Amino acid sequence: MNAIRNNIPNAITSLNLFFGCWACIMALTPSCFVATYRLAFLFIALSAVADFLDGLVARLLHAVSAIGKELDSLADLVSFGLAPALILYSMMNREDDLLAVFALLLPVFGALRLARFNVDTNQATTFTGLPIPANAIFWIGFTDWYDPHTCPMWIVLTLIVVLSLLMVCPLRMFSLKMHNLSSIKQNWAQYLQIVATVAAVIALGLPGLTVAIALYVLLSVIKREK
Repeated sequence: MNAIRNNIPNAITSLNLFFGCWACIMALTPSCFVATYRLAFLFIALSAVADFLDGLVARLLHAVSAIGKELDSLADLVSFGLAPALILYSMMNREDDLLAVFALLLPVFGALRLARFNVDTNQATTFTGLPIPANAIFWIGFTDWYDPHTCPMWIVLTLIVVLSLLMVCPLRMFSLKMHNLSSIKQNWAQYLQIVATVAAVIALGLPGLTVAIALYVLLSVIKREK
């Protein structure tokens, strides 16, 4: 029974990876492109749900393990690094098949970010560098906007470089986890981030997610200076 209990979180993490693989398939499916990239968004969202639940279930069952931590990072790399990069690659490939390869910088730097996270014991309440799920959220918003619009390729390439560097930069970024919900002074950035994200998505739809991540980076800089 202990073996079954201990592997329940790993099974949920495996669902994260499974959905991430499906997101990759949908990102590269050439027919009915509009439908398939939105399906990729859906599978990334399902991966995010599994990513949230595996840690929660592991804590509830007291089944936190080193293997689970490593498996979680491997799943996150596919679901939140490779999958959004392939969506972006597919869109860029319609304009320039050579420059589209630069989208693959995102999973490369995402892997570096996850590797550092696994060996860093000081990222329990704050993060060093942009968390890889936030990378996925940014690109979901951007690619949803990018598909029906024209955008200079240099802007897309600049965003790829900026997001890649943000994942490995030393900037301390706050977590949305709040231990004292009643303390507005202590959690002002978290509350502002949540309210602004909801407002941006209501006003802009999925592209509002890109605005939300840009705000997250800005608030992290401001919070660090205080």
